[in-house]
Amino acid sequence: MKVIDIIQQSGKTVFSFELLPPLKGQMADKLYRTIDELIEFNPQYINITTHRDEVELRELPGGLLEKKTVRKRPGTVAIAAAIQHAYKIPVIPHVVCGGFTCEETENMLLDLNFLGIKNVLALRGDGLKSQSTFVPEAEGHAHAKDLVTQIVNLKQGKYLDPEMKNNAPLDFCIGVAGYPEKHFEASNMDIDLLHLKEKVDAGADYIVTQMFFDNQKYYDFVDRCRAMGITVPIIPGIKPLALMNQITVLPKLFSIDIPEAFAREIRKCKSNDQARAVGTEWAIEQSRDLIAHKVPCLHIYTYGISDNTRQIAKAVI
Repeated sequence: MKVIDIIQQSGKTVFSFELLPPLKGQMADKLYRTIDELIEFNPQYINITTHRDEVELRELPGGLLEKKTVRKRPGTVAIAAAIQHAYKIPVIPHVVCGGFTCEETENMLLDLNFLGIKNVLALRGDGLKSQSTFVPEAEGHAHAKDLVTQIVNLKQGKYLDPEMKNNAPLDFCIGVAGYPEKHFEASNMDIDLLHLKEKVDAGADYIVTQMFFDNQKYYDFVDRCRAMGITVPIIPGIKPLALMNQITVLPKLFSIDIPEAFAREIRKCKSNDQARAVGTEWAIEQSRDLIAHKVPCLHIYTYGISDNTRQIAKAVI
């Protein structure tokens, strides 16, 4: 089932969460345990992230350095198919621009279609850590709106090779990312919203937001989107804070604010266990308020940790 259909047919706030594929060399046992611990709360779909190649410097004998390209979390397509088959729940793999050519993207989408996966989240993705700005592959997309366009073309049977005839159309529901506190590269919020509208106009079916800790920022974001003519569902993304240092790490990584009332409570904590309890309670209150405002879905970024997500779901679902 497609995410847009789930939202439109539900009539109430649904529950979903996001997982990372296992690191290369590890099995999927932990990932399946996370799903097992959350399945009783009737998640309507599960997101699975996609990760680009990374460049590492490795020291050779004699002290010379060698650049090594590695993909630390391969297997998104296979994991997505395995989850959907095992749990009979729609799975939304992320499709990213960074690190992929247009042809590699087309092949990934073909594989997903063969496997019966009908939902994708189209993202630009991050640049390499060594790059000050995002640099696309030589034959890849620089912007998420171009990725959305490619997926929409495939929905119409338009493949990259213009010589191909009688092409089967691929049927995908497309999600994109939105930023209630502005993407860190955007010069201002208006520009960021214009870029978001471009993605929706290109064919996105819904928006899922970056994490936020102040619900008013989400409500203001939705109002500004509606004022611009963006009418698709806007799903809030919630991240339960789990470590004391995340009140400083998360703002740096994601260009978000931590409300002072929340930060003050975290600063009182003497251990990560205490911080996790405070973070979970804050996320529960956020979730209750969002559900009261009839958001289409409550999407939780688990980062592979299920206990706090379970507490949130138990309290509000």
